[in-house]
Amino acid sequence: MNVPRTSRTVLIVDDSVTVRRMVAAVLESAGWPVLVANDGAEALSLLEREVVGLVITDLNMPEMDGITLIERLRRLPALAEVPILVLTTEMDEDTKARARDAGASGWLGKPVDGRAITDVTAALLG
Repeated sequence: MNVPRTSRTVLIVDDSVTVRRMVAAVLESAGWPVLVANDGAEALSLLEREVVGLVITDLNMPEMDGITLIERLRRLPALAEVPILVLTTEMDEDTKARARDAGASGWLGKPVDGRAITDVTAALLG
């Protein structure tokens, strides 16, 4: 079934195919349309033509890391208010502060269970 892309669409940005597939499967089974990107550069390219209501991003990725992606998204008027959830193994306070300062809306540590992803997505998308 092809779900129309609306503001309920979630963009998952992670260089791990396994993580992208797991998060996408969880969110799609809960009814959210999903897009995926391998890194920040691919995400920005995708967002030139797609509308999303939430971005879930890893921090450590090739081409463009998650902090840079968050900073770039916050500079785009159409995406300045879109929630950005960080999903990463990086749990130190300095990294969390950098992500918050860049504009991250929330944080989930890997590994994460499906219930946490759907709960946070529901809270951020309403």
